[in-house]
Amino acid sequence: MRNLFTRPYGRFATELFRRGLATPSYANSVTELIGKTPMVRLRRVVQDVSPSTKVLLKLEMQNPGGSVKDRIALSMIEAAEKRGEISPERTTIVEATSGNTGIGLAMVAAAKGYKMIVVMPQLPSMFERYILVRKFGGQVHLTSVMKDDFRKTIDNMIQYSKDLCEKNQNYWSPTQFETDDNPLAHSTTTGPEIWEQTGESIDCFVAGAGTGGTLNGVGLFLKEKNPSCRVVCVEPTEARVLVGNPSAMHGVVGIGANIKLPLIEKLAPGQAWKEGPRGCIDEFLHASTPEAVMWANRVSAEEGLLVGPSSGAAIKVGIDIAKRPEMKGKTIVILQASSAIRYVSHPMWEPQRLEGAAALPVPPDLETEIPIVRWRSESYVPPPKPS
Repeated sequence: MRNLFTRPYGRFATELFRRGLATPSYANSVTELIGKTPMVRLRRVVQDVSPSTKVLLKLEMQNPGGSVKDRIALSMIEAAEKRGEISPERTTIVEATSGNTGIGLAMVAAAKGYKMIVVMPQLPSMFERYILVRKFGGQVHLTSVMKDDFRKTIDNMIQYSKDLCEKNQNYWSPTQFETDDNPLAHSTTTGPEIWEQTGESIDCFVAGAGTGGTLNGVGLFLKEKNPSCRVVCVEPTEARVLVGNPSAMHGVVGIGANIKLPLIEKLAPGQAWKEGPRGCIDEFLHASTPEAVMWANRVSAEEGLLVGPSSGAAIKVGIDIAKRPEMKGKTIVILQASSAIRYVSHPMWEPQRLEGAAALPVPPDLETEIPIVRWRSESYVPPPKPS
């Protein structure tokens, strides 16, 4: 069908708009733009994968707040509104988060008129999350970090958030790690989108576990549509808590919260935390921090897709699965939670940060004209790494 705005129909379309007969194409709120994210096939980093096997990325960084967490932010707030638990004129929203959920909540809160407090650990990698929450008008409370007891670090952060709500009757927390309104967002939007975008033909779904809501919601939906669809949970190698290993520090920001996730527990209540299937999840696999960074960097440089560390981990696992003989000719979907631009303070950006600092001195030379060209990136020699 020809576009009404191309000749010879342009004047007709203009007249429709003038008379108010055409449908305007805009949203009434940023919240209406959440979801319906695109999907793209990997081409250049899958040379070792059979050409008949499709490895697709679900690009959740295309949500208006920049991550998959926009979906649960909207779901948790609107579900509470429908139950009459919260309203903008009386409620302050409080949530403990490593960042992306906090950003999504701050964005939705700003659009709806809520006050917002985000509780995060005081880590340098939280820098972008801190300033984004503040840009949306939210407040940020930073909690202590214990190098040798990361589980305690997370427990303290969550407990502080709960204490705030207990002390203030008008404070409300969506409790992203526990509420069923989290996976509800994925069983009603993310899962159906993936099913439709793959032409109702998907053989494997791969995602990292932040709260576990994505794997819970999407996994249950896809299993209902295709019981043979394989659902794979990705953890950091350093912190495989969901298979019974001890908690530990790692650099795969966004997953590996170092707690046994209630939304994963709900898939098989009472089952031991160990290797093997759990509810709709068929496998728990892993990628190390260096592997996550390497794959995120490869996908950026070779596919033109800026993805964060957790996405790099999921891609590593997804491509490993795609190489299995039984996956030949199958369709694998890997969820990409957020963009690499959200992690500029992360070590994955260190080479670019060092080069940028050398290329753009402070203060700049604003007095001399010659030489016209002051820097060529191809001539840059990185400083030697400390021994």
